[in-house]
Amino acid sequence: MRKPHRPVTGNDFLHRNKVLALLLGLPILAFFLLLPDLRRGRTSPNSSSGTLPFSADRRPPKLAYLISATRGEGRRVKRLLKSVYHPWNYYLLHVDLAASPEERQDLKEYVGSEPVFVRFGNVQVVENTEVVMVKGPTMMSSTLHAAAILLREVKDWSWFINLDAADYPLISQDGMLPLLCYGIIKNDLIHILSFLPRDLNFVEHTSNIGWKEHQRARPIIVDPGLYGSDKTEVFWVKDKRSLPSSFKLFVGTVLYYKKETPYCGHY
Repeated sequence: MRKPHRPVTGNDFLHRNKVLALLLGLPILAFFLLLPDLRRGRTSPNSSSGTLPFSADRRPPKLAYLISATRGEGRRVKRLLKSVYHPWNYYLLHVDLAASPEERQDLKEYVGSEPVFVRFGNVQVVENTEVVMVKGPTMMSSTLHAAAILLREVKDWSWFINLDAADYPLISQDGMLPLLCYGIIKNDLIHILSFLPRDLNFVEHTSNIGWKEHQRARPIIVDPGLYGSDKTEVFWVKDKRSLPSSFKLFVGTVLYYKKETPYCGHY
């Protein structure tokens, strides 16, 4: 008997493409940030400045990850966690109520048996979970719940990254693609972010959200996860709602700045 699984939709592909575009775009941003220093380094090879990967005010940032999964995705969670794991970061694993108790227990045992996870104590499985529907408000609720746990229990992370078990492959944390400037620096996500201001957010600069207004902001969605424990798809009401008048809508990426995280919802 085949296990039921979540259907892949066009928006799922858009989400994965946004994740990939963000992580591939960071090396380009780092290129422009590092270009002046690299040029100075070429003209002044004996200079003692800029020789170390991190200066005193460029310590590597700590990232907080949420990896969400549902029934039958335990192996995907483990695969993704291995891909993005770094002892410097924090990882929160959320398996919704559609997964069996055996699946949830298996994930807990895996986290508790991996020596590196035990040594650094930076991987945690969310205890009190709920049914999560893709594209429904329960998905936003689980994201905010995870962010609240991270804000309460760990204090020294800079950015929050929200991933799904299907978001694989991703760029690894160490020694990923060679940076395309002079071919002398190995690029990794932590290294790139270390050159960025810790208060940098990835929210778009305009409230003109384009196609998302009609496809995401105005539709009325009924999420069965708010009313029961059965895993079913959300359904869409035929009528549309008007945009809010008391505030404006902005969109961003899966990478959230820490201080804005309590106010963010994934749109």
